[in-house]
Amino acid sequence: MTVTTRSLAGDTETYDLIGVGFGPSNLALAIALEEAGSPLRVKFLEARPAFAWHPGMMIPGADMQISFLKDLVSQRNPQSRYTFINYLHEKGRMNAFINRKTFFPSRVEFNDYLKWAADQFDCCDYDRRVIAIEPDTSAGAVQNVEVTSCDADGREVRYRARNLVVAPGGRPAFPAVCKGLACTDRILHTHDYMRKLVPQLRPNARIAVVGGGQSAAEVFADLANRPQAPHVDLVMRADAMKPSDDSAFVNEIFAPEQTDAFHDLPEGARLSLLKDLAATNYAVVDEDLIDAIYTMLYEQAVTGEARLALRARTHVTGVSLRDEDVGLELQTRSGVETAYYDRVIFATGYTRDLDEHTLHGLMPFCATRTAGRDYRLVMKDGFDPAVFVQGFSETSHGLSDTLLSVLAQRSAEIAHSLCHLTDPEQAVAAE
Repeated sequence: MTVTTRSLAGDTETYDLIGVGFGPSNLALAIALEEAGSPLRVKFLEARPAFAWHPGMMIPGADMQISFLKDLVSQRNPQSRYTFINYLHEKGRMNAFINRKTFFPSRVEFNDYLKWAADQFDCCDYDRRVIAIEPDTSAGAVQNVEVTSCDADGREVRYRARNLVVAPGGRPAFPAVCKGLACTDRILHTHDYMRKLVPQLRPNARIAVVGGGQSAAEVFADLANRPQAPHVDLVMRADAMKPSDDSAFVNEIFAPEQTDAFHDLPEGARLSLLKDLAATNYAVVDEDLIDAIYTMLYEQAVTGEARLALRARTHVTGVSLRDEDVGLELQTRSGVETAYYDRVIFATGYTRDLDEHTLHGLMPFCATRTAGRDYRLVMKDGFDPAVFVQGFSETSHGLSDTLLSVLAQRSAEIAHSLCHLTDPEQAVAAE
């Protein structure tokens, strides 16, 4: 993989590939291309000023929910120098980690592993938020795409590429009732929890956490243990927190080979299976965290304290601002009430939409918005660049598409396709 320099105003290089985003998905692709000996000229563009993976949820004590063996490369090439095990070796923590007797590193440690891997590549331009991707029609048929990025100071930098891979991650999702009010100092998403809410937390603050999944539970538990002793309500539609199903047989759905089986199913069968398996990933909580929260509430009942509350069977039907407060209109089985808080944090997941993301300018050239088995969008005649997407194909490739579970295999498949496009003989090395 060849790296070249560029000017600030614009890059005169025509790259073989530009990657939008440099999170785990495109980082795994960079590794796959390097290990395949690819000669492709590659540039990744990342909006953040430096590598960071979910910095807003680096909650002290929070562990990963998948094995460290599902890292960037181990399932494809366990002898790679980019494995989590080699990271431990180079950091001098191998024996100490073994002594912990766990497959699940802390989230902080796994982020450090990802950053360690990312720091070994100089093919990423940071502080480059992609704001537009347009076809280059100067030659008639579209042979290249032009990518426009913007830095923190508002300066635009333009790039050109023969192929594209898009992996910007999801965007924080808010309920429709938050329209026009979200992402203020008082109404936040868990995406910004550690960066925006925790530093501003005041003693005895009134906080509402809205959601019934893992992120909501983690934030609730963390706030409960903060020295500022905030009053915290956990607001959820469900009757109770539901445990995630991480049993061995169910976890086989996240195996890389299951992608083929899922993709080959009829659309109706795929949607039905996604619904059946939702308990592995959506609106569910690790059982040990459920137990910890239950214990918190039980001990509170013993002492007579009323600082923490679980408001189940409660639907947020309205959001308003009043002076320094946030009002939540809450629909319960007994009626409607309005509760006021200093801060409200929504743990309501992420959205992934190709049209509203940076591919908007290419949508007229897309024959379909669903990627093929090789994660490549089908484009109309006259559009030559290959456009790959990572993390947008859950309905066609399975639950693991937005997770870390298939990083190693998916990146290898995309690397193979890219090598074949530019040099069929080189593609053999990427297998």
